[in-house]
Amino acid sequence: MKIFVGNLSYNLADEELATVFEAYGEVSSASILMDRNTNRSKGIAFVEMPNDDEAAAAIKGLDGSELQGRNIKVEEARPRR
Repeated sequence: MKIFVGNLSYNLADEELATVFEAYGEVSSASILMDRNTNRSKGIAFVEMPNDDEAAAAIKGLDGSELQGRNIKVEEARPRR
């Protein structure tokens, strides 16, 4: 399952984000989106977890939680339109 994560700290690294989600199960990838012009984090990311039950537990457990001083938004990613 692909998971959207928002309101991230601009200082957070992909590896740190993956570690947070690994508490709930296997993580295939964790990618923070970067601004092309400034090469700075956009404050959003996508995490992929192969097990849907573990992904659902991560969404439930992490949505609204604090990470590096910010309350993060965690939900199932919606397909692009």
